[in-house]
Amino acid sequence: MRQHQALWALGTMSGTSLDGVDAAMLKTDGQTIFEIGKTGYRAYRAEEQAELRAALGKWPGDAGVAGATTLVEQAHLELLSEFDGAELIGFHGQTLAHDPRGRGTHQAGDGANLAEKLGLPVVWDFRSADVELGGEGAPLAPFFHFACAKWIGAKEPMAFLNLGGVGNITWIDPNRERPEDDGALLAFDTGPANAPLNDLMMQRRDQPFDRNGALAAQGDVVAGALELFLDDPYFPKIPPKSLDRDAFSDMLDLVRELDDADAAATMTGMAAAAVMQAMVHCPSPPARLLVTGGGRHNPVMMDMLRAGLDCPVDPVEAVGLDGDMLEAQAFAYLAVRIANGMPTSGPSTTGVRALVGGGTISGA
Repeated sequence: MRQHQALWALGTMSGTSLDGVDAAMLKTDGQTIFEIGKTGYRAYRAEEQAELRAALGKWPGDAGVAGATTLVEQAHLELLSEFDGAELIGFHGQTLAHDPRGRGTHQAGDGANLAEKLGLPVVWDFRSADVELGGEGAPLAPFFHFACAKWIGAKEPMAFLNLGGVGNITWIDPNRERPEDDGALLAFDTGPANAPLNDLMMQRRDQPFDRNGALAAQGDVVAGALELFLDDPYFPKIPPKSLDRDAFSDMLDLVRELDDADAAATMTGMAAAAVMQAMVHCPSPPARLLVTGGGRHNPVMMDMLRAGLDCPVDPVEAVGLDGDMLEAQAFAYLAVRIANGMPTSGPSTTGVRALVGGGTISGA
């Protein structure tokens, strides 16, 4: 494989919202984005989502993990086989458990199996090295967000907010040269985002999510439940910091007595309020907040953010990026960095003790 040259990489992401697999092509040398290429999506069917949901919180060897792993690998293989021209694959896998201060982190899926079947080198297991060196193992997209800030020509400190199953924010000073430079980045998980709301919708309505915020729009945020949520010690904790998908599972208890609409509105308000709490930790107020992930499709969530923050809040599409594919593109970018021996996380993004390039390369 060529070193320190631009490569066409194919990145994948299967997030904690369990909706499906994203894949995206990106041409990069691990520093600069040169070209954004083809994207694709393979949805998980209802029975597949149920199997993955049953495996959440489990570790290698636990009941149900082997089946979930096979499912993840097969879904990725189906989607990746539709792409041509990739020189390298960045395979994230499916996070089933994340406990950086305890058992570590567990992403289902073996990149070596994919490398053998696709006949291409695969970079995978992105998080373990960071955790082993004392980092949170998340979030990992910030180095890519820095490249995106350069790509859109940002001149002032700004932030990317990813509203997936869990929310995470990346504060960026685009005047720094590299993402690993001092003062270039600060990143951390803001709190729960779509995952608990999706769980509520499955429990109450047998629906995977609150499409367009329609249910939340019919309800009101209940202040008492919101205040109890914001009492959690996670919010004042100094970043970097990260969360497991189910770290705030008691949110469902906080809205148990509410009707469906008020419960949905309150949980949406909780996700937005977590972002507002996160702003306290930013080195300086961002001039703009660009939102990616499924939460940006929820107009109730976006309106709450705009009402509660002192900067413009826009979906990443406003600057020509694809919010459905940004994380897949991130793992294409990180795969090239790993192939070129460059770091993928550092003290300001995951709290790891030193810069680390996490990842295993199979089939090289």
